[in-house]
Amino acid sequence: MRLGFDVGGTKTDAVVVASSGEIVARMRRPTGWGRDAVVATLVDAVSDLAAEVGCAPVEFASIGIGMPGQVLPGTARVTHAVNLGIDELDLRDAIGPEFGVPVRAENDVKAAAVGAFALRGVERGAQGHASSMAYLNLGTGIAAGLVTDGALWRGARGAAGEVGHISVDPAGPLCRCGQRGCIEAFAGGGALAQRWARPGALPVRDIFDAADDGDPAARELRRGLAYGVAAAVRVLVLAADVELVVLGGGVSALGDRMLNLVVSELEASAAASPFLRSLHLPDRIELLPAGSPAAALGAALIGATAHEQEALAHG
Repeated sequence: MRLGFDVGGTKTDAVVVASSGEIVARMRRPTGWGRDAVVATLVDAVSDLAAEVGCAPVEFASIGIGMPGQVLPGTARVTHAVNLGIDELDLRDAIGPEFGVPVRAENDVKAAAVGAFALRGVERGAQGHASSMAYLNLGTGIAAGLVTDGALWRGARGAAGEVGHISVDPAGPLCRCGQRGCIEAFAGGGALAQRWARPGALPVRDIFDAADDGDPAARELRRGLAYGVAAAVRVLVLAADVELVVLGGGVSALGDRMLNLVVSELEASAAASPFLRSLHLPDRIELLPAGSPAAALGAALIGATAHEQEALAHG
């Protein structure tokens, strides 16, 4: 059995994955703030999950951890995880000796891409299982992970899928990166909340509700979100020709309210382009099911060896 963790800014999702690839236990708990608190969250969760499945922590084959920030490929060294209050943390050193189990980390979006690919394969079986997929995370920021035949594609310097700061409108809204019209400036939850600038626990949902009620500012923001997500889908398909783009992250919780607008935007952009129509972009996007453990599962798979990853991903 293997452990997988998705460490987010507010909660940590953890799963135990059997050798068959089946998730046999799952746990969620609040994430602590700062290096020591994050490590304590992980250590306690390892012990609790071991007790739940009736084994000692040392009996787990590996621990994989998905976290925001930058992760050196093949390591457990995380840097710039600002949403967790961490400048640098080597998780292998921090929790490996505690349990005597191999530890590996990965960026959370990339881990979710691996997990989403595996989950879709389980749901659809061999037939209908795309060999290439992009997972587009629509959260506070925008980023994607790319998977081909079950293997994560990181690119030459680990930046593959970082589509959020591609400018798609030089006259568009100012982005925190200094450019104008970035995909993230249009569709990132943080940018939308800043531009909405009204109190509320769920600003993007509030924008959609206000747009439904006819608020002109909300309608413009909602239109921009659909434009930004559609642009990201086009970039991912045109750059990597993935068979499928799976939309996940907090903004995707809007479900069909968002997806239908994105599909309409893709159809409108293809209306004047036979080439874009030939790509059938609206047929190549779908939503990650709400509550999916994709990132935690992906982290568990990444914690395995390359051979074991393939066996777990394809059953």
